[in-house]
Amino acid sequence: MGKKAKRALREVPFKVTNPERIPAKRYYDEGFFELEKEHLWPHVWQMACRLEEIPEVGDWVEYKNLDKSVIVVNSKKGIRAFHNACRHRGVQLASGHGSCKTQGFICPFHGWRWNSEGENTFVFGRQIFSEENLDQAELNLVPCRVELWGGCAFINHDNDAPPLIDCIKPATECLDPRNVDKLKVEWWVSSVLPTNWKLAMEAFMEGYHVMRTHPQLHSIPLPGMSSRYGPDAGNTFPPTRAFNKSTDIVDVSIKYMEVLSDGMGGMVHANDIAVAESMRDIELPEDPKEAFNQFFFKLNHEITTRARAKGIDMPDLNDLAMNKPAPPVQFMFPHYFLLPQYGNMSSYRIRPLTPETCLFELWSLVLYPEDEKRPRPVAPVPGRHDNPEYPEIPKQDYSNLPLQQLGLHATGFEYMRLSKDIEGMISNYQRTVDGFLEGRSNEELVKAQQISSSGLDVPIQDIGF
Repeated sequence: MGKKAKRALREVPFKVTNPERIPAKRYYDEGFFELEKEHLWPHVWQMACRLEEIPEVGDWVEYKNLDKSVIVVNSKKGIRAFHNACRHRGVQLASGHGSCKTQGFICPFHGWRWNSEGENTFVFGRQIFSEENLDQAELNLVPCRVELWGGCAFINHDNDAPPLIDCIKPATECLDPRNVDKLKVEWWVSSVLPTNWKLAMEAFMEGYHVMRTHPQLHSIPLPGMSSRYGPDAGNTFPPTRAFNKSTDIVDVSIKYMEVLSDGMGGMVHANDIAVAESMRDIELPEDPKEAFNQFFFKLNHEITTRARAKGIDMPDLNDLAMNKPAPPVQFMFPHYFLLPQYGNMSSYRIRPLTPETCLFELWSLVLYPEDEKRPRPVAPVPGRHDNPEYPEIPKQDYSNLPLQQLGLHATGFEYMRLSKDIEGMISNYQRTVDGFLEGRSNEELVKAQQISSSGLDVPIQDIGF
């Protein structure tokens, strides 16, 4: 038999041809944005909702992205998803969130109805329609593919797309042992950023910006931690400061936790700091690095033990640190982040609105006692990107992004120059986007998505095309 015919690829404008250089027009060109709408978003797994948004049978929530709207519903047959359009004349049936347990979904135009399984249950004036227009299978809502992971429902408009887990597998391997499926919403905020959706994501794909953008984090020297950048690269902190006693180690460690908690919320929770504060008098080795390691080993143990005593299904944090380490930022292609630290996490989801605006959502996720009832979380009204009430770290990032979006339009700025060693996640996922726009095979795209779904500060990698 002859060789399999080579797949014909579409041409992509502003394609990434040098992995270390990302063309600027990818972030604002209308034509490129339209290609993403046509060839990327209809074929990728999108985090549509957290399952705690639809806890009871009949609960539903709308997920919108660009010109597509999907209803995700907790039905008697499990979590289902349907395209949000009446089968009569196309009116959207649902907006926001609610429950269809009592009356189902009712079209506001002519009153047709559907139950939580998407089955049509009522047509007003059936006798005025031709029989061929009332075939039950055609009247039922059109299902949208949905799969579950990590306490969330993911949707995909492409029925031929590979399974969700195949696409994000590397991320699941380090996150599943952290009981990510049991996390619950503590708080949830959102903002409309005057920034391309890809640009918004890239601010969280490298730690190179911390020194200037988040000086409050960079200014706290932790023993045994080394600088990766600049003239002190490879040197152990602190270059000039001496830690005279173990209490100094505890003081600076708790200070760092407090600053990170104030800035990020779920990443380091107030509960974690409370445990650390209770350990100020513990005995530690004299060597600063050993004392630092011992403090966090004992802190992990205490957080685990005390949480379990409260009925929280807290994983063994020391076992995870030894056997299943996770990066501080975990990206899942194309638009979802989890930031694991101790037992709790922050989370981001980014959706495009226009070529130069996006919706950015931020959650604080916490492990609560198994029997504790939590209120059903409801999507917040998006605020301004410069809202002074946002946590410090995203607020600092949000201040940079509009300036970057404007700067990309500058005469003579043709492309971004990436570090091959620590800004590789940006290159890896951007080239994966190109794979979708080109029409690469599912096999190629699965490999690329797995490589792109990675942690902070990774090098540029061969994604397979």
